[in-house]
Amino acid sequence: MNETTQQAIVQTLRERILSGELSPGQRLVEAHIAQWLGVSRTPLRYALSVLSSEGLLDRSGSRGYVVRRFSVRDVLDAIDVRGVLEGLAARSVAESGVSPALAAALDDCLREGDDIFDQKRLKQGDDVRYAQMNGRFHALIVDAAQNQAVTAALSLNDKIPFVSPFTIAFDESARERQFMMLMYAHRQHHAIVDALKKGEGARVDALMKEHTHISKESLNLSLPALHLIAGAA
Repeated sequence: MNETTQQAIVQTLRERILSGELSPGQRLVEAHIAQWLGVSRTPLRYALSVLSSEGLLDRSGSRGYVVRRFSVRDVLDAIDVRGVLEGLAARSVAESGVSPALAAALDDCLREGDDIFDQKRLKQGDDVRYAQMNGRFHALIVDAAQNQAVTAALSLNDKIPFVSPFTIAFDESARERQFMMLMYAHRQHHAIVDALKKGEGARVDALMKEHTHISKESLNLSLPALHLIAGAA
């Protein structure tokens, strides 16, 4: 069994947990999951151990796992952690200087967001489009920092549902308020890029932390009927 196949099983199970197809508290029996996915037990055992180390599964007994239940507090705490880590990354980028390639890529994200909000309302598919742009924007800054410790910590933190910048908690019943929140978040994107280009490390650090409050507001708005809009796995 090669490593690529093992990683594919990890990814498939991760997606099914985050989408709710495997529900919180559900016990995972190796034989049933192996049959369901059409894979053998050895790579599945590896996948389950990886997802346990990521915090998506809890051990249950000697051989079993249970899909972890995440409280709202877990999610809000993880969003705070993301703000601190991304603030550190952004400060580093501002202080070391923004390359022309990074500036151009960030400007592309700003233009795409402007295009979404210029229409004064969210059209069908704009929520997913915004999530993808938002994820790309945040990833550009984190990647540019070239800090492996921050990248690894964010990767683990983003496994908690609703925490990744590629994910927007979206509530159809509050569409207008959601539009206003996302538009405000995108104005913050403009301020973040401005601070990065001017080399204002302390300012951009504070802006990134403040920026995560929108994620928390959006999440609170969407409870208890929470829908997951994921731009990327």
